[in-house]
Amino acid sequence: MQYDIAAIIRGYAQGYFLMADECDRLGWYESKERTLIPLDQRFRYPKSLQRILNQERFTVAINRNFQGVVAGCANRETTWISPELEKIYWQLYQAGYAYSFETWQGDELAGGILGIVIGGAFIGESMFYSIPEGSKVAMVKLVERLRQRQFIMFDAQMMNPHLARFGAFSVDYQEYKILLQKSLEVSCTLI
Repeated sequence: MQYDIAAIIRGYAQGYFLMADECDRLGWYESKERTLIPLDQRFRYPKSLQRILNQERFTVAINRNFQGVVAGCANRETTWISPELEKIYWQLYQAGYAYSFETWQGDELAGGILGIVIGGAFIGESMFYSIPEGSKVAMVKLVERLRQRQFIMFDAQMMNPHLARFGAFSVDYQEYKILLQKSLEVSCTLI
């Protein structure tokens, strides 16, 4: 089945995001608050993670195993990534909008972050790890990459304790829309 990728991108560009409910029905959602990962000096991470980064146990890649990252993100007891949404992500990937930012330990996929790039916005959809610290290293390296590529915003959608450890903060919907609009006015590439 082919999806209307342009319509999906318009939805994200207006501040909505796709999720499946417990019955795998796909729908558009918005939130009164959005969580952002800072791309400035407010970004932080635990000192213990710095030791792991210094050990260089992981290598990073972009889109080396996109479907593996999507599968990893969906592989949970309760997931909002339905089989239909997996197909949509694949078509967004083929159209150049969806990316997987990955960590590898040798030939093993250690973790990754699934996201959508529109203009200067990286919209993080989900993350996972199969090797401890794999997703945390991916987060640090992704923020470095977004800074290098002059992205305006890293949208993590919803707050959780894991994101808070990295300095994630919430903005109200009006502020989010302003930042999103600024992000859409520039053109950035992850690769």
